[in-house]
Amino acid sequence: MSGYFKELFSGTKSLAVGLGITFRYMVKPVVTLQYPHESLQMTPRFRGHIELIPNEETGEPNCVVCGMCQKACPSNCISLAGEKVDGVKGKVLTKYILNFTTCSLCGMCVESCKFNAITFSKEYNLAGPSREAYVFDLKKRLEDKKQ
Repeated sequence: MSGYFKELFSGTKSLAVGLGITFRYMVKPVVTLQYPHESLQMTPRFRGHIELIPNEETGEPNCVVCGMCQKACPSNCISLAGEKVDGVKGKVLTKYILNFTTCSLCGMCVESCKFNAITFSKEYNLAGPSREAYVFDLKKRLEDKKQ
């Protein structure tokens, strides 16, 4: 009979401990965000995908199509193209494609750019239906941002 009361006592004790933990967490402030309606603030050091930096005067990208970012990228996720335009010194950027599915966010491209043409974005909430949704035309994104 003493074993019965021992089990009854230990069961009641474990129930009280469990209810105590539940009550403590019930009165603590909520740390969960209601996702679609609320979003996290990213820290200043957050590194999302790269984006082009526009020139302050013209609004065009600072990129001079030197290709250093493309050469420095270990995952070969950057492809860019430019053309020579009459009356403009150097090449003009025509295409800057980032394949974010293969990007490792190492930052080699940003470090190798001597013209302050690319930086990390603060965009973190990316979702898409297929891999093609993560192949970004950064020049087009910059133009869409201006409008």
